[in-house]
Amino acid sequence: MKRIIALAFVMAMVSVVSVQAQDKKEWIDPAEAAKVLDYQIQGEYVGDFIEDGEKTKIGLQIIAMGGGNFRAVSFTGGLPGAGWKRGDKTEYVDGSLNDRGQVVFKLEDGEGTAVATIKDGKLIATEGDALIARVEKVHRKSPTLGAKPPKGAVVLFDGSEKSAGNWVRGQVVLGDLLRHDVETKEKFQDHSLHLEFRTPFMPHARGQGRGNSGMYVQGRYECQILDSFGLEGKNNECGGIYSIAEPIVNMALPPLVWQTYDVDFTAARFNDTGKKIQNARVTIKHNGVVIHDDLELTHGTPGKHKEGPTADILYLQGHGNPVVFRNVWAVKK
Repeated sequence: MKRIIALAFVMAMVSVVSVQAQDKKEWIDPAEAAKVLDYQIQGEYVGDFIEDGEKTKIGLQIIAMGGGNFRAVSFTGGLPGAGWKRGDKTEYVDGSLNDRGQVVFKLEDGEGTAVATIKDGKLIATEGDALIARVEKVHRKSPTLGAKPPKGAVVLFDGSEKSAGNWVRGQVVLGDLLRHDVETKEKFQDHSLHLEFRTPFMPHARGQGRGNSGMYVQGRYECQILDSFGLEGKNNECGGIYSIAEPIVNMALPPLVWQTYDVDFTAARFNDTGKKIQNARVTIKHNGVVIHDDLELTHGTPGKHKEGPTADILYLQGHGNPVVFRNVWAVKK
């Protein structure tokens, strides 16, 4: 999409309002967010960029930035984890709603102008009379969403008040979801883990203030939970092992979409004197895609417990943002 200097999105939508017309700063209910124009524009798109008759597959992530502002990220080859991999071509462009209800994105290369129209989830871009892009909105779901706990699993949260009792500070919110800032009463050594999480829609927030939580395996190693949709995928963003490793690919889906972590963890080993003789290791799938492959955890991460030889908790960090969880279970090895 190099030649585009102005990309105007003509929205064929009714009964929606722009974020910039509201005082509301965060949404935790997908049905309420769906009424907002900015949220409807935000999302993932897949299709072709067309130049001189040649088609190149692209993925597009459009991120709501608050006040009718947006960032679009294009991925040559497809979306992250579905055709695009770290190191492949990526381009960023910012834009905003104008007074005609359009979103205009401006690039700096000055090589041309394109207008794109979105209708029924389909985006068609033209430059003059030439078709230069055709993409369609997609709604990806994790293949492990709703995974059932196998026989012998420790069911940590199943949506019931009773299962909330498996957690210190356990609280059911929004009917059947687990509130953040909780830790298990059960402790674990080597184990596998499944959990599902949902970040809020906070378009005005930035960085660590946007849907922040964390999955602390053994209370010692944090895999970040954050609204990192469209970001680079750093070690302090969603899927990153804080201070240790960035994810192989940023698999963060848009806010208010349910996401999964599936973990295979081997605890660190200590000798009789308490000296660590073997580092912990972890494999993590984010939304079904491997983001850490038998990663060696060289040290614990800050925020909860220090490394040690004994079994320890699962901690779901509280960071002041309304992140929620469901379907959490573990299998001890």
